[in-house]
Amino acid sequence: MVSVAVETVNVPITLGFVAASSAIPDPEHPGFARAGARAGAPYGGGDLERHVCVAADWSRGGFEPDLCTTGFDTVDLSGFATLQQVFARVHEAGRITDDDASLIRSEMDGATLRCSNGRRVRVVYVAPEGLIMRRAGPNGLDITGQRTIGMNGHGPATSVHADQDVEGTPLLQLMEGRAPQLLRHDSPGAHNHDAALMLVNVWIPLHQITQPLVFADGRSIDRRSSQLRHGLATGTFLERDDDMAINDIWLFLHDDSQQWYLRSAMDHRAAYVFNTTSTAHGAASMAGEALAEELYRSLEQLEAAAADGDARAFTSTVDGIGPVVVPPGTPPALAAAIASMVAVVDTARRDPAAVCGPDTQSWIASARSARSSVVRESIEMRMVVSLVDES
Repeated sequence: MVSVAVETVNVPITLGFVAASSAIPDPEHPGFARAGARAGAPYGGGDLERHVCVAADWSRGGFEPDLCTTGFDTVDLSGFATLQQVFARVHEAGRITDDDASLIRSEMDGATLRCSNGRRVRVVYVAPEGLIMRRAGPNGLDITGQRTIGMNGHGPATSVHADQDVEGTPLLQLMEGRAPQLLRHDSPGAHNHDAALMLVNVWIPLHQITQPLVFADGRSIDRRSSQLRHGLATGTFLERDDDMAINDIWLFLHDDSQQWYLRSAMDHRAAYVFNTTSTAHGAASMAGEALAEELYRSLEQLEAAAADGDARAFTSTVDGIGPVVVPPGTPPALAAAIASMVAVVDTARRDPAAVCGPDTQSWIASARSARSSVVRESIEMRMVVSLVDES
């Protein structure tokens, strides 16, 4: 039996931030700070601080983002039939192929995308790198194993960051130092709110009810005190020349005044679009994800025991799973997925002999399906867009 919490618009989340102890003076930018070498990079370990924050669940109304002011929005992809077919195929396969990537790029190149508030952006350039697929287990559970260079095998962001310093590598080399004049951005001590071009990330959720991407309203960020430059080594996930092997990005310190937003349930009919040079974002753990992780691990153990026909280990694991109570603040979609996992466990509890015997394969298929429901899968890519004049 599962006890389900009352729905709420405000979602408690846990986010990783660069540790305050990692902030050091920036010799190239006097008066500002940067993150030191041991700082928690956005896709790895290092010195991190985890903070419990409150995020408004934007999918339930009450908030209107704007790409130019808050720094993020969603765009409607439901009318792109070819894209929807590719996304469904990638989700089914659990990986992206070169042909998939080529189709995605060609469909996006030159497209006009409509944001949720009616603003339109036109894609003028699709970056040749940065199209990747990420997979994340509940509560940050690593399900990808060893990272490899290429489009697949990438985990979630472990700390809040923005992906590109407008003054740094590789924009410095690629745009010959003109990026701050040509691209809209907000940086410590400088900004450009007049440019018609923006470097953006487009983040497409193939399935997302855990580890949601969370954004800070850019107006709530104290960029002088909270936004730190950081040199990110790219050798483990990008193929670049030596002069561009270190990617200049931003990491962020936590501050109670920061305002966070998420959508607790999304699919690939819509995508996030956000300013690559400025928008603080990261993967968060929501209420209910720790429970989902426990059930995920238990089902994995049960699947192994069933496959081996080990009824003793199977029964021992089942007996170790106690009553399940979904914690307050768990979004409805995650609560429903937890209920599905519990139903699979209950089947095992009722008749372990059958699950470890004639019903093994069908039960394992049900267990794997239930586990996959709490795995977040997403595709992301980078592009330059022009802001279409609505007048």
